[in-house]
Amino acid sequence: MTVGILVDCFYYELGHSDFVHSFFSTISYHLEKEGWGTKYPLIMNELYNDKLNSDDVSVAKANLIEIEQELSKHSPEHVIWDIDDLSQKPPWGDKISSKVTNLANYFATTDGKTFFEVIYTAMDVAEEDKCDLKIHKL
Repeated sequence: MTVGILVDCFYYELGHSDFVHSFFSTISYHLEKEGWGTKYPLIMNELYNDKLNSDDVSVAKANLIEIEQELSKHSPEHVIWDIDDLSQKPPWGDKISSKVTNLANYFATTDGKTFFEVIYTAMDVAEEDKCDLKIHKL
């Protein structure tokens, strides 16, 4: 099942639902020591579980910048496939592109954009059009 971000009528594809869950699991595991959504509730709770209100986009974008900077300090082998079952591993194991040098660029779309690039684009549109962002499954 493909997952992306819906902003009004615009859809920004991220990828398979397991991969998107891995992205958020990796953020929570490495950056939220007190548990899911404790440090970045706008990203981890609002956006992931429901929707990110347009009024909160600028704060969420600042959070996302911080998340990207922090994940760039972690090497790819520290990816978390599923925070609810830490024994789970990506289906491709450790066979990843040499372009993947850290956890900030580990998560990418089929056309080579990082999840961060896609989410920033969606956030820019949401700010400009004053629309909410919602994770949407196709």
